[in-house]
Amino acid sequence: MKIIDISVPISSTMPVYKGDPPVSIARVASFDKGDNMTLSRLSMGAHTGTHLDAPLHFIPGGKTIEQLDLNVLIGPVRVLDLPAVQHQVSAADLDAANLPAGTQRVLFKTRNSALWAEPGFHEDFVGIGADAARWLVAHGVLLVGIDYLSIEVFGSHDYPAHKTLLGAGVIALEGVDLRNVAPGDYQLICLPIKLEGAEGAPARVVLTQA
Repeated sequence: MKIIDISVPISSTMPVYKGDPPVSIARVASFDKGDNMTLSRLSMGAHTGTHLDAPLHFIPGGKTIEQLDLNVLIGPVRVLDLPAVQHQVSAADLDAANLPAGTQRVLFKTRNSALWAEPGFHEDFVGIGADAARWLVAHGVLLVGIDYLSIEVFGSHDYPAHKTLLGAGVIALEGVDLRNVAPGDYQLICLPIKLEGAEGAPARVVLTQA
């Protein structure tokens, strides 16, 4: 079985979404200091790197991270390559993609993937349009992932992608690294840190192929 890790490594130099807490990893004990162990302190936002959005992120009273259905987070997934999309994925893009009926998990590979090789946060990433979010809900998709730090187009003030998807109980997987992933069908294993009551959490995410 081939395993492909699509998680972004967490480090103090990684890009974070504009306005989110920076990542700080500090050694509070180390052999160099004469301690008998190595121990680190980690400080970061819940939406750092590869992470999941639970409905509570934008839906009052919505489910929290530990309440998400693990059956949705593990299972068949289609990686859809949309290299020509410049601003946002549209319903027309999805119509043209010919997703098989019954597809429940979709990861969008876009020009965003190249941004992981560049320093800092880039505002001009590809997001998911409002009509595409409605399309995904209408077609029974339960998990949507994208290859940068948000499904929402940067600068949005009404957050239609988040509100439409999370409002319908669709799980948003953000910040996956698809640079070395060919389009096609895989098995997804996506397990967030079990943060009680949280609206989001970092996750280790892998794809597998027989």
